[in-house]
Amino acid sequence: MKEITWSEFAAVEIRVGTIVSVEEFPEARKPAYKINVDFGNEIGTRKSSAQVTELYSARELIGKQIIGVVNFPPKQIGPMRSECLIAGFYRDDGNVVLAIPERDVPNGAKLG
Repeated sequence: MKEITWSEFAAVEIRVGTIVSVEEFPEARKPAYKINVDFGNEIGTRKSSAQVTELYSARELIGKQIIGVVNFPPKQIGPMRSECLIAGFYRDDGNVVLAIPERDVPNGAKLG
């Protein structure tokens, strides 16, 4: 594991957002959703793709707060342009469990 400095960590914008819409993403190589996340007034709504179809239905994701990285450069994922990274953890079976705040916090709140 590579160590990083505190200043490198501080440069990563890890924010809370609320999922506002979810669509199937049939063009993805692995089953995934297209997700729009509201990160508050300062950042706005960002698009992402998430391979969480095994553990989450589209319906249950709407309104869920997630943790995301908002200062990566956009990444082309098939026909969509991802604007943030939705954080999650891989289980032993390869499925992803979303990283979520334990309690509600304002959209756009920064991990600190």
